[in-house]
Amino acid sequence: MPTTKPRHALTETSEVSAALEAAARRWPEDRGEPNRLLRHLIEEGRRSIEAEAASEQSDRLAVLARVRGAYTGMYEPGYLAELREEWPE
Repeated sequence: MPTTKPRHALTETSEVSAALEAAARRWPEDRGEPNRLLRHLIEEGRRSIEAEAASEQSDRLAVLARVRGAYTGMYEPGYLAELREEWPE
């Protein structure tokens, strides 16, 4: 089918074959249509990656919220300015 979009070649290794078999069990209506099964797998992979990334971001934000302000008052006012005065030019 003609297209202006990039095409990608994929060799059916044992891993790809196993993924296609699993996809055929998940989407039996597309059994025998490897291109459709691959598109399903790619979309599921994208969703999984995005969900994992969102979870990781949520975890990082939770850690930041827990430590926010934990070091407030640790140094006297003007400490950083005094420290910088000690540095040679």
